[in-house]
Amino acid sequence: MTGGTGPARPVELAVEGLSYETDGHTLLDAVDLTARPGETVGVVGPNGSGKTTLLRCVYGALRATAGRVLMDGADAGALTVKERARRVAVVPQDATGTFGLTVREVVAMGRSPHKRFWEQDGRDDVRRVADALETVGAGPFAARRFDELSGGERQRVLVARALVQDPGLLALDEPTNHLDIRYQLEVLGLVRALPATGLLVLHDLNLAAAFCDRLYVLSGGRAVASGPPREVLTEELLAEVYGVRARVGIHPDTGAPNVVYLPVAAGAW
Repeated sequence: MTGGTGPARPVELAVEGLSYETDGHTLLDAVDLTARPGETVGVVGPNGSGKTTLLRCVYGALRATAGRVLMDGADAGALTVKERARRVAVVPQDATGTFGLTVREVVAMGRSPHKRFWEQDGRDDVRRVADALETVGAGPFAARRFDELSGGERQRVLVARALVQDPGLLALDEPTNHLDIRYQLEVLGLVRALPATGLLVLHDLNLAAAFCDRLYVLSGGRAVASGPPREVLTEELLAEVYGVRARVGIHPDTGAPNVVYLPVAAGAW
């Protein structure tokens, strides 16, 4: 069989005192975060709070100013690019570097970390790419160019690419971005069902509450709250961090917190 031996063992993630500064601005300030193997952890917070910066430091796109990222107790900074790609699959907000490739070719890139240089796709690789495309509903446009797709279609293709990578850690930055409600639920349900550890940046607090085991709330580059969604998503926290009035109840079907936002008075901004 070409291209790997199946899904990697779920990664145990530990972020210790992570800070990141650029151009004299502190974007992350001594953030601690943990994710147990197989756990789905959400990172939430207002715009500019450091969520994407934290995720990019975790998967190595940015080098932290201070602190470290541990994967299964080992310093992730010491991993080679290929070693990191075998452990971590990334779904960014926006894809670059895929100009001219077809959807099928973009998804097949997820098999690259498990293959030798210039090794051709084997039968198993081809089958798994096709299966991933069907799983995310992208099979009908597999032969189209990636850069011709809508935002929602691109997002589904990036999720498919992550699936075939067989990661131990899935790092997803707004994975429901551009998706309609059906695919938001399907993508997050799929991520939740995978054996991999999940680290998700999300804006929608109700989706975060429904699909994440634990949440970390960032504000001004610092982690100001963490824990199970029922403990974290309080009316007081929403007022303090987001500056909104809301009511937080328990959804009768899911048992997860349900946030209902109250209207902002005219002129309140």
